[in-house]
Amino acid sequence: MDKHNFCLILAGGNGSRLWPVSRTTKPKQFMDLLGTGRTLLQQTYDRVSRFIDPQYIYVSTNLQYLPLIYEQLPQVDDEHILEEPLRRGTLAPVAWGSVFIARRCPQANIFVTPSDQLIENEQQFQKDVETGLRFVEQHESLLVTGIQPTRPETGYGYIQIDDSQAPTPSINRVKSFTEKPNEEFARMFMEEGDFLWNTGLIFFNVKVMLDSLYRLVPEYQMEIPRMMEEAENPNTKVAPQFFTTLPNLNIDLSILERSDRVFVMKGNFGWADIGTWKNLYDDVPADGKGNVVLNTKTYLYDCQDNIIRLPEGHTAVLKGLRDYIVAEEGGILMICPRNDINAIRKMHTDTKFT
Repeated sequence: MDKHNFCLILAGGNGSRLWPVSRTTKPKQFMDLLGTGRTLLQQTYDRVSRFIDPQYIYVSTNLQYLPLIYEQLPQVDDEHILEEPLRRGTLAPVAWGSVFIARRCPQANIFVTPSDQLIENEQQFQKDVETGLRFVEQHESLLVTGIQPTRPETGYGYIQIDDSQAPTPSINRVKSFTEKPNEEFARMFMEEGDFLWNTGLIFFNVKVMLDSLYRLVPEYQMEIPRMMEEAENPNTKVAPQFFTTLPNLNIDLSILERSDRVFVMKGNFGWADIGTWKNLYDDVPADGKGNVVLNTKTYLYDCQDNIIRLPEGHTAVLKGLRDYIVAEEGGILMICPRNDINAIRKMHTDTKFT
C-alpha cells in the first residue's frame, strides 16, 4: 500500500431521486437495498480498504448523518470523518478533502468515489484504481473514469474520448462532457462508440486539484486560504464554517469541463449508479417475468416488469401489475408507473415527506 495514495468517500447526498425508500433522514448510501447484509456505504468502504490503507481513507458527510457514520463505520475515527455543515454540491467536499489531506501529505494522490454505486468485478476495480493513481502521480492531470455504455441511458453523464491523444492504451484525453442527454442523443452516443458513461470516480494529485481550484473557480480563490487555516485546527470535530459562504457548485461543471488537462480511463469492472428507480431496474437482475425484487418477500401473480422494495418484515402480494414501482419506507407506500419520473418527483414534492 502506497503511503501517498488516499481515498475520499463522498457520503453526504440525500438521495432524493430514490424516494420514498431513500429519505433525507436516511439516504440510500446508508441502506442495504439489495439484501447483501452491508449498506452501500459499508460496501464502498470494504471495497477500497482492501487495497488502500484505512488510515488513508476519509469519509465526507453531512453533519446530520454523523450518527449513521458512527453506527455503520465504527472503525473510522473522528479524524477521518470530514463534516459538511451544509450541502454545497460535489465541489465543496472534494475541495475540503483535498486541502485536509494535503496538510497531512503534500504529495498525496487522491481517489474520489461516491458511496452509492454497484461494482461487479472488485478485483478488476482494484487494478483500475491502482492504474489511475499511478497515472496522476506521473502526470499533472485530472483523471475521470468511464464505462462503455450498454444502453442509451438518459440518466447518466457521458464523456467523449479523444482517440488522437492516448498516453496509455486505457487512457485518453477527454474531448467533451455531456450531462444526461435525451434519448436521441444517448442512442447516437452509443452508436458512435467514442462515448463512455461518467462514473463520478475521479483521480488527482492534490497539487493539481488546488491549482485547478485557484485557476478555474474564482469563487474559491478566497476560500482556499480559509480552508487551509481550518485544516490546521487541532480540534478536528469543529465543523468547517467556511461552508456557509461557498457557492453550490458541481465538480464536473466547475473543474472538469473547464480544465484543459483532463483524461479519462476506461473502466472494465462492471458498474452501475444507484441513482433512480430506473437505474435500479436496469442494472439489478430480474426474475423470469422481468420483475426486480429488492430484498422483499413477495407473492406475484401475472406480474411483469415491476420493481418492488418493502421494509423488512413486510410482504407484497400483487396480481396483474405491469411496469410499476411498488416501494415503501417510513410509513409511505408509493405505487407509480415505473417510467413516470415526473410523477415521482411531483409526489415527493406534494407530500412534503423528506
